[in-house]
Amino acid sequence: MAFEENDQGKAIRVRMAEEELVRERMDEQGHTWRKAYFGGGEHFKNWLAQCKELGEVEVEEVDSTGYKCFEEGGEKLYRIWVKVEETGSR
Repeated sequence: MAFEENDQGKAIRVRMAEEELVRERMDEQGHTWRKAYFGGGEHFKNWLAQCKELGEVEVEEVDSTGYKCFEEGGEKLYRIWVKVEETGSR
């Protein structure tokens, strides 16, 4: 049992490290989007409201497999993307 827990802990650390590498993406029209937030729950709602004040945003649902607290609670995980303006100021 302790091995399973340790293995699961290692897997979540790997997923979190991979998520840290996700910082920007480009859409089909060539616009750059910067990740502003990764998470869920009430924090997500607060971040979304704040990001909307910055400009255009997109929300992407992320697979919560491996994030035990989200899986057990039936909660969803999200990324909030903020569109980078042509001037690159954001």
